[in-house]
Amino acid sequence: MNTFKKVGLTALAGSLVATSAYAGAMDVSGSAKMVYKSQGEERVTGNAFSLGKGITFSGSGELDNGWNVSTFYTMSDAAFSSSAVSIDMGDAGTFHLMNGTNLAGIGKYDDVMPTAGEEVWDDVDTDDNGVVGTGSDNTLGYEASMMGVTLSATYQRSGIGTDTSAVVIANDLIDGVQIGYGVGKNHSTDLVEDDQSTAWIKYTAGPATVGIQKSVIDKNSGDEDRIGAAISFAVNESLSVSYGVSDVDFETTALSDEESSGLSASYTMGGMSIGAVMNKTDNVAGASGTDRTFTEISVAFAF
Repeated sequence: MNTFKKVGLTALAGSLVATSAYAGAMDVSGSAKMVYKSQGEERVTGNAFSLGKGITFSGSGELDNGWNVSTFYTMSDAAFSSSAVSIDMGDAGTFHLMNGTNLAGIGKYDDVMPTAGEEVWDDVDTDDNGVVGTGSDNTLGYEASMMGVTLSATYQRSGIGTDTSAVVIANDLIDGVQIGYGVGKNHSTDLVEDDQSTAWIKYTAGPATVGIQKSVIDKNSGDEDRIGAAISFAVNESLSVSYGVSDVDFETTALSDEESSGLSASYTMGGMSIGAVMNKTDNVAGASGTDRTFTEISVAFAF
């Protein structure tokens, strides 16, 4: 994004290392998005056209010991969206304090299947069934990579309990193959703790990437097992397309399998991006016969 304004910033780093104050700059960048959304004939959605606006403040600086500190604050349609402070310690990894975003841990890798747009289960309903993830409000995160292996973890302490997660990713065992495995614990209430796990493998050959991911959420109210698969293809440097499927198996016998599929495409030209998403879900949240569709066409501009 192009910077259109810079604001001088001075911050003390004495709480991190014994050093003098350092100076940095805050960059302000923005985006505008024109969107057409349709939720099919099965739901009344009113006006299908909308306009989205975003603004991000970001900045970074280097400490005397060579570490880099960066921060960002993002607003969507004039409302808070996400923020984070990150300390890049070089070979020792990166430490994050995150709010409303996942820069580490199992939430960052909840669905890593290749896509040119949205995940196939996204935006069809409000329940992301079978999708792993822990809390992201004022969460501590850490991620480090060494010799082709990435370690990623999070810790969040809230009023209802402690959420934790850890992920291990191997990128160089086989050329073009990525293998990952993660576990986590998420408190839905102060007395209920959900155990989570996810595992995946992706293979990239030239412009094509294919993958499969298996996730399990162990709940007191009934386990959810999800398996997803997808393939994407980069037609050229500007155009990409993808197709994916997702199936959620509910342990509760009264619920049917939730089956999703979706097709996405994206085209980028300079600061403009055109996207198209068509998702479909049968038996939403396990309710037999509750089928929904979602279609979105968007044109976004970055400033």
